[in-house]
Formats: sequence, C-alpha cells, structure tokens
Amino acid sequence: MRANRSRFITIATILLVIAGLAGALTVVLRSGQGASGSGGGRVDGRAGGVDLERVVADYTSRFGPGHGYRQPRKADRAGVAEAVGLLLDGHRDQAQQRLSQLDFTLRTLVDRVSGRSFAEIADRSDDAVAPRGWGRVYVDLGHRARWSVQVPHPVADQGTERLGVGVLRGSPGGVLVIAGAHRKAGRGDSADVAHRQDTVFDAVCDELARRGLPGIQVHGFADDSAPGYDVIASTGKGTTGRADGRRLADALRQKGYDVCRAWARSCPLEGTENVQGRRADAEGLAFLHVEFAHAVRDDEARTARAVTAVNTITARWAAAG
Repeated sequence: MRANRSRFITIATILLVIAGLAGALTVVLRSGQGASGSGGGRVDGRAGGVDLERVVADYTSRFGPGHGYRQPRKADRAGVAEAVGLLLDGHRDQAQQRLSQLDFTLRTLVDRVSGRSFAEIADRSDDAVAPRGWGRVYVDLGHRARWSVQVPHPVADQGTERLGVGVLRGSPGGVLVIAGAHRKAGRGDSADVAHRQDTVFDAVCDELARRGLPGIQVHGFADDSAPGYDVIASTGKGTTGRADGRRLADALRQKGYDVCRAWARSCPLEGTENVQGRRADAEGLAFLHVEFAHAVRDDEARTARAVTAVNTITARWAAAG
C-alpha cells in the first residue's frame, strides 16, 4: 500500500514537471513568433527606440549607380499600393498578408527622437545579393495620414533621405515614401522614379494622391546649377499649391535661405515634368517640388533649419483634416 502511494506521488510529480515545461515552451514559442521579421505585431525599439534617420541611412548606404534595380510588373506595383491603402484604412493584418505575397515586410519602429511609432513597409530583397530596389514606406501610426513627403533620388541627391526623415518627424500624420535604388541603378532611366509611371514609388504616391494627401518632394542640386540660390521652390506643373509654396519660401527666407520662386520667375529645375506632381495636379492637390543646394544638405545645422521651415507647411496640412 505504502509502495503504491509512493509510486502515485512520483507519477504525479513527473506529470506536474512535464506540464510546467510545456507551459514554459509555449511562452518561448509565442515570444519568438512575436519577434519574427514578418510578424504584423513586431515592434523594434520597444526599449529606448531606434533612430529612424540611422535606419534609413543604413538602408540607402548600399545604393549605387549601375546595380540594385529590377523593373516591377504592373501587378507588383498595384499590389504594394493596395497594401499601403489597407494599412492606412486600419486593416493591418490584410496589409501584412498582401505584402507577404509580394515578398515585402511590415513592422513597427519606435523612433526615439520623435517618440512616435511608424509602420515600415520594406522590400525583403533589400538584403539579397540582387535587390529589386522597390523602396520603402514609413507611416505615422499615431495619427490619420494627412500628407506625404517623397524622396525619389536618395544618395544620388545626397542628404535628401535625411531631409525626408526630418520632415516626417516634424509633423503628425505623415507618410514618407523613399525610392529603393540610385536613380541611375537601372537600365536607361528606369530607376528615375520622379519621371516614370511604372515604378512602385509612383504607384504608392498615386495611391496617396487618390486619397487626397498633399505632398512635398525633396530634391538636391549642385551649388553651381543655380548660383546665388540655396533652394528652388516650385509647384511643378500645377498651381494648386502656390499659396503653400509662398508660405514655404517665406519660411525658408526667414531661416536665411535665398529661394528661387518658380511661380514668380524662371528658375532651373522647376520639376514641371515630374510625374507625381502631374498626378497631384490632376487631383487638384497641393504639391511642392523643392530643390536644396548641396551646401544645405551637407551641413546638419542648415538641414535642420530647412526642415523646420518645411514643417510650417506640413503642420498646416496635418491640421487641415
């Protein structure tokens, strides 16, 4: 009898240990799933956050002419744009599923500089030997999307990626769209997304325009391309954004920059052939095409002053909704 009781206690103890181990294993597995690169709920930078500017700089540091771009099919372009729309409508799981089908990832980043959380839509091939170069999108998760900042020529227009991140941080409700390759990475001008309608970048910008989001597109020019000017401000082909353009030019002037105002005089690099600007004009949306001299983009303090000026406009757009 005593032997049976001892055997019963031993078996019960073993079963309790097994149950405890099973519970611990379940917790570990669930934690691992939550931290997976494609998990819809993944949060990078939960403790202390990440520096979004550094994340983007690390991404674009691999760009160069002559490599790193593959022209997308129409279905690819439409699919990424559709996923961006699903995310903006609050359907994250559906966006995640659509992006996964296209070999894109979706994760959340906590930016320690702004304190905001951003969704990052990224091409999974970025880390491959032969990346497709289809770009990234960053969406402010704490506010409804109200405006966009677009960086069509990262690295080629040195420092514009830093400008883009700074503008995104400065006002709520922003969407940052960054091209995924050097403008001379593809065959001919296939990777020059500011002048092509068959790119993922353009498809995403079209989706944002369809939703009524005004946008600012940042470019860079060599100092000797427009002697005497620090910035060339234009509304591209359209006229809807001229009031905002004047406000921006005034704000830049107050920061000490000499601005060529394309609506008031003939300026180089006015961006009248820019395809995203043409779409915005067709939608009756404000679109600002802004070129910054190398001297502005190459100096951190001067870049910060330029960003502050631009944010006078994006703050208005954020409040308009």
